[in-house]
Amino acid sequence: MNRLDLDDPRDRLLGRCLRRQAEAIPDRDFLVSDDVHWSYGRVNELANSMASAFGELGVARGDTVCLMMDTHPAYVWTTLGLNKLGAVWVPTSTDYKGTWLRDRLAESRARVLVVDEGLVARVAECGAAGLPFERVVVRGNAAAAAPLGLPAVSLASLERAPGKEPDDRELFLGDTAAILWTSGTTGRSKGVMQSHNVWIRAAVNGAVNAGLREGEIIYSCLPMYQSASWVSNIYRALVSGVPCAIDARFSVTDFWDRCRFYGATMTFTLGAMHIFLWQQPPRDDDADNPIRTAGMVPMPEALIEPFKRRFGIEEIHQGYGQSEVMALLSRRPGRRYAPNSLGEPADGIEVKILDDRDYEVAPGETGEFCIRPLEPYAIFNGYFERPELTVGAWRNLWYHTGDLGRRDAAGEYYFVDRKADFIRFKGRNIASVEVEAAVAAHPAVAQAAAHGVTSEELAAEAELKVCVVRKPGQQVSAEELARFVADTAPRHFVPRYIEFLDALPATPTGRVQKFALRERGVTPQTWDAKHAGFVVAKR
Repeated sequence: MNRLDLDDPRDRLLGRCLRRQAEAIPDRDFLVSDDVHWSYGRVNELANSMASAFGELGVARGDTVCLMMDTHPAYVWTTLGLNKLGAVWVPTSTDYKGTWLRDRLAESRARVLVVDEGLVARVAECGAAGLPFERVVVRGNAAAAAPLGLPAVSLASLERAPGKEPDDRELFLGDTAAILWTSGTTGRSKGVMQSHNVWIRAAVNGAVNAGLREGEIIYSCLPMYQSASWVSNIYRALVSGVPCAIDARFSVTDFWDRCRFYGATMTFTLGAMHIFLWQQPPRDDDADNPIRTAGMVPMPEALIEPFKRRFGIEEIHQGYGQSEVMALLSRRPGRRYAPNSLGEPADGIEVKILDDRDYEVAPGETGEFCIRPLEPYAIFNGYFERPELTVGAWRNLWYHTGDLGRRDAAGEYYFVDRKADFIRFKGRNIASVEVEAAVAAHPAVAQAAAHGVTSEELAAEAELKVCVVRKPGQQVSAEELARFVADTAPRHFVPRYIEFLDALPATPTGRVQKFALRERGVTPQTWDAKHAGFVVAKR
């Protein structure tokens, strides 16, 4: 382990963190995938090659580069190379296609696209006209990019480019390092601009709160278009000088075997991942695994101790964050917390529970989580090219999270509900308007309203239900509609429940009353994809 001293603000650059680790521990593992190991020194060499090669492609400080890649170690040295240039990487969900994919690609404003060979066809289906790209970098065979009609090179050729350490003296900890798309509460996804310092602050906080120590090996199987894979795994390893083992995806049946394979001592799971692990049939060797500590968010309080006993884990950490703030609340090591408590604020920010007029509510009362940074660049830099949304998120010097919570007399915080109308499903926040648009695109649909139904696996999550009004004289079955969504929209937009209604409950001004649909819940007339045996094929 080599925990970096980051007290000097000039050192709070992601690329410089890598360079310092390469200088101090060049031969120690940084990344591991299956039987392949990359040392800190080698990853730094690859990042320098990427910085040089992207510079030759015309990428400069402040430029955005769009990435559409599956989880792979190459993602790490590609992004760190871009950050050494002062460029900004913009990951795009590999679950997206059609209009959703095209919108994210267009909104990246990137002249260079980095894409997996197997995903080129999906980009081509969007139509190249109107997209900002001038060049393509392909992880795989560059010839695969021919349908895009743009100059293309392979990522492997960039990795072989000669590269020296870039001059980073003009870079600043507050520079935007990445833009991550997050589902808005009432509209299209927003690009959250994350500075170097936000990533580093959250990674350091996470390492301390998880009790990271000598000999740790972190295991990551989260998609790299999500912030959690970086802040809880990759960057935590980077600032601490320990290895991070990376698998392309989460497998409920292989998870513990993969931890054993890598000798992993620390991991992070999100949403219902750990619930699915718990629901697997017990095995005699469940506790025979090397995991010592895990972030499993959110974990029902009643399940924490039984989970620890069954799988032989010393500590399971809880907390709360969002892309705009990253590290927000956490349970600190060595302290006892009340059941369901999220703990206390992370270093560098102030947290208050405010009412709709921005007055602090009394202990025990519900209000909105609001954040104020106590140091420069402790939270996000704003929403990319959406200044009106950035301004709207701030009021009276507080960033308003859109989430509801409460604080008890002991100073511990608790999550209550989401203020805006979006649905938490398998670790994702899904804007209901995007699901409704996907369903309403069917020619037989007149109206659609999406809402959540409390998940059977995890009370903090929801299954997706859509209530549908057909056009007069039109017919479509629930299964046909679900298949249509599966074929034209992201997989996680496919609802578990569909119910056809003659009309949606509405106010006199025509606004749908979602609360009435929530109260209606699942009825005998509701189609259930799970019970019907409906399966969405993986692509």
